[in-house]
Amino acid sequence: MENRERTFLMVKPDGVQRGLIGNVISRIESKGLKIVGMKLMHISQELASEHYGEHKGRPFYDGLIDFITSAPVTAMVLEGDDAVDIVRTMIGVTDPRKAAPGTVRGDLALFMGKNIVHGSDSLESAEREINLFFGKDELYSYQIAAEAHLYD
Repeated sequence: MENRERTFLMVKPDGVQRGLIGNVISRIESKGLKIVGMKLMHISQELASEHYGEHKGRPFYDGLIDFITSAPVTAMVLEGDDAVDIVRTMIGVTDPRKAAPGTVRGDLALFMGKNIVHGSDSLESAEREINLFFGKDELYSYQIAAEAHLYD
C-alpha cells in the first residue's frame, strides 16, 4: 500500500558550517527518499519566530532564534512512502547523546543545542513547515528510475 508523503528537513547552521550538507543529502538519497525542493537560505528573525512559535516563552527560545538565524541553513522537502517517520528515524532523537549510532545526530552531533538537523515530527508539522519555507513553484513532482526498485 502506497503512503507517499512529503516532509521538511533542514540542515541547521552548525551542519552547514561544518560542511555536513552533502553527508545528510547522501543519507537521504541512499535511503531512497526523493528531494523535491531544496535551497540554501538565511532565515530571517520573522521566519524563525514563526517556525519556532510553539517554543515562545520558554527559557531556550531566544537562544534558539539567535542560533537558527546565525548562518545559512539548507531547507529541503523530501518525498517517499512514510517519509515523516522514515526521516525522523534517520535523524535520531533530539539529544545527540541519546541518539542511536547510524542516525545523523548519533553519528555527527554532540549536544542538543547543536544537533545538525531539524525534521518535521508529523504530517501536520510537515505541511506547515513546507508552506513556511517553500512556495508551490519551488517544489517539483518527478519520477526517478529507482522508485521501481524501492517500493512494493
